[in-house]
Amino acid sequence: MQRKRYFYLIKIQYLGYRLHGWQRQPDVKTVEGLIVKTLGYALPDAKFKILGTSRTDAMVSAQESAFELFLDHEPLEDLDEFLDLFNLNLPQDIRAVAITEVDAKFNIIQHPKLKEYAYLFSYGTKNHPFCASLMANFQFDLDIEMMKKGAKLFEGKHHFRNYCVRVSENSIFDREILKSELVENTEITASFFPEKSYIFHIHSAGFLRHQVRLMMGTLLLLGKGELSLTDIENSLKPGVAMQMDYIVPASGLMLNKIGLEDF
Repeated sequence: MQRKRYFYLIKIQYLGYRLHGWQRQPDVKTVEGLIVKTLGYALPDAKFKILGTSRTDAMVSAQESAFELFLDHEPLEDLDEFLDLFNLNLPQDIRAVAITEVDAKFNIIQHPKLKEYAYLFSYGTKNHPFCASLMANFQFDLDIEMMKKGAKLFEGKHHFRNYCVRVSENSIFDREILKSELVENTEITASFFPEKSYIFHIHSAGFLRHQVRLMMGTLLLLGKGELSLTDIENSLKPGVAMQMDYIVPASGLMLNKIGLEDF
């Protein structure tokens, strides 16, 4: 008899500071590994597997991410009750925020989506240590207005070969950035945050490995006066070998939103 399979989309949040990224690895704590372990407690007799929508790197956080749960034989009887039980057993730095039943046609990898990343930072005086898990701090002067102009140059369709690492023959360097802006931070606050901090927002359907952190590093070099706006414009052109190598710390980066169409 053919087995029955049930499909669920679960949205989550996590603080990545102590975690080694999304993908399960031996001997280290990862988001995927902790979720699978917790599902084992919540569904002790079930056969299941999961598939994530985005593989974040070590120390990267997520305001909104998601994974698909494939459950064999028996469906979840009460989605709200399951969500409560799941959260009860998850560690404090991971939270499930919503669950929706989907059908077999849904594919979390191929489903149309928009990813929004945000990089949170301050500069000048060293931050309170409690900031370290969410915000990068650069102890040198920056021309923020120049960095704002540089951020806008990334918008549109460009060639991002100079903004990635570990390329493969399947890497697609031509990408469209739907939104790129650097603004003063008013949306993520805490009593121990510095008086002023900033967010680099970037929206696209997909990113290359370390692309956002290299883009942020490039803006820092611009803010320090070590690169010009023309340099950034040239770096985005096909055939221009101008590899960017300033990768900012991962702890300031968060996956801010996954825009899954119809969900």
